[in-house]
Amino acid sequence: MKLSEITKEPKLIEVSLDDKQTIEEYGEALVFHTWDRQPMEIFMQLANVDPSEKGSSTIINIVKDLILDEKAKPLLSSKNMLPSHILLRVITKVTEALGK
Repeated sequence: MKLSEITKEPKLIEVSLDDKQTIEEYGEALVFHTWDRQPMEIFMQLANVDPSEKGSSTIINIVKDLILDEKAKPLLSSKNMLPSHILLRVITKVTEALGK
């Protein structure tokens, strides 16, 4: 099979935080969107992150552009942030999806 046969434009997908703690805290799953495939630049940026404390903020800066609403608009900005514990869960979900 040729690689060209499996290339296509990214598609917006829905992701749910449906773990026990999230449901207990909010009464339901929390939903956000991201792309089903990412540009190579995203993978390369994440691969080059220094695992130091400074690396954590770099990861957040890379991943925040992948956390989208249903219209593919970024959810996070300088004015709109998530609670830290939810942000960590969202980042985990996004990075898990990148690994698949």
